[in-house]
Amino acid sequence: MKIKVVLEPSDEGGYTVVVPALPGCISEGDTVEEALADIRETIELYLDPADDDAHAGDGAIVRELAL
Repeated sequence: MKIKVVLEPSDEGGYTVVVPALPGCISEGDTVEEALADIRETIELYLDPADDDAHAGDGAIVRELAL
């Protein structure tokens, strides 16, 4: 999977990284390399499947979709 990220210089130094396709997925780092490593971990956590089955009501159908 490929996903675009946007790195912006931070006022305090370093970079802030956002993922436009994943609302609220944001990270930062002191260098471009550190910022990219941190956002990779943040994306992985963001996309990590939660145990949503516990929230499914009676009669609910739960399916997984491969993207």
